[in-house]
Amino acid sequence: MSNLAVAIGAIVVLLVLIGLRVPIGLALGAVSLIGLMMVRSTEAALGIFADLPFEFGANWSLSAVPMFLLMGSIAYHTGLTGSLFKAARLWLSGLPGGLAVATNFASAGFAAASGSSLATAAAMGRLAIPEMLRMRYDPALATGVVAAAGTLGSLIPPSILFVLYGWFTETSIGALLIAGIFPGLLTAAIYSAMIIGRCLANPALAPPVREAVTWRERFQVLGEIWPIPLLVLGVIGGIYSGLATATEAAAVGALVAMLIALGRGRLTFRIFRDCVVEALESTASIFFVAIGALLLTRLLALAGLPTVMAQSVTAIGLDPLHLIIGVSIVYLILGCFLDPLGLMLLTLPVFLPMFEAAHLDLIWAGVIVVKYIEIGLLTPPVGLNAYVVKGVVGDAVPLTTIFRGLGWFLAAEAVIMVLLIAFPEISTYLPSQMSP
Repeated sequence: MSNLAVAIGAIVVLLVLIGLRVPIGLALGAVSLIGLMMVRSTEAALGIFADLPFEFGANWSLSAVPMFLLMGSIAYHTGLTGSLFKAARLWLSGLPGGLAVATNFASAGFAAASGSSLATAAAMGRLAIPEMLRMRYDPALATGVVAAAGTLGSLIPPSILFVLYGWFTETSIGALLIAGIFPGLLTAAIYSAMIIGRCLANPALAPPVREAVTWRERFQVLGEIWPIPLLVLGVIGGIYSGLATATEAAAVGALVAMLIALGRGRLTFRIFRDCVVEALESTASIFFVAIGALLLTRLLALAGLPTVMAQSVTAIGLDPLHLIIGVSIVYLILGCFLDPLGLMLLTLPVFLPMFEAAHLDLIWAGVIVVKYIEIGLLTPPVGLNAYVVKGVVGDAVPLTTIFRGLGWFLAAEAVIMVLLIAFPEISTYLPSQMSP
């Protein structure tokens, strides 16, 4: 069997194993190890298997992953994010579908503190869905907005997916994090416009909130949420100004979150210990999958598949638009079945050589990839954010209702993707203005 056939066979077997619900990290590692034995030798495969995990774990830039996770964990468990929905509700509840719009923007704020889509959906679900259902909002709208807005955690910095994409593609992690700002804000804005438009056309979806709110109350609540803007602006500002790398900004963000929580008397030793353990567990899970993906990358490289694919793209003269359309189709299909991290790390070894052969801007391509991963969090049958929301609401709202509510947000995502593909400057402008 030729090396190229081994590589293609490894990808097919890998997809079958994932379809059989084998943990993706284990599937990646096992298939890659056997493939390396076939392409080289048992001794060479074991040597690679012994060296790669250390090379990966010793990468300094990946220190940003546990630091961002720790920052988000401290912000959540010490209640720094608890007032976001309250503030958004007081300021936005007067709009058509105001509670849903408030949930959308509160989720954007929570995402900027946590960097996790699933954590954003879970936290905002507990805060916002009971309130919306109490105000007789349509259950599909109430649950759909929480599940959809939760995906902003993958895009708005700090984003763990951007950190891993930057490491994998050898692209500036800081530039990628900054590149997610405008697309994240665009997503939140289009979601809100869609909600307002639907509620204007059908007021029964979201009955007006009869609540007398004074300007004093609105400004008072801003005093409760000041730590989050300070934290986020500190991290983003440090990266954008060039004063700190992404890794340094992540460490400073974790430290500032801890100091704010201490200053407000909310950080006990037990909470800090739980936050550290949670960050370590999440980091270990991410790194396990990433090491498996790195082994797959080495297998494909030794088998020559990336070279063949890059040469094919060059030979047929595939332009960037057609390549992005093809990649989009693949991500939309695989996103229905794979978890976000696994989807990205499974596809990048195949797509990266094609991106480079087509001379795509890897920062722009990174935003497109992460956006499609976001969409995968919403599409059935394995729309993870929908299941997170289902876990929050229990039997109060059927899963089919949640997915029905997400249909409108997927339509909004189609508009967003057209804009991001047609106008790459939305993603690349801020990185181009960064201090060297």
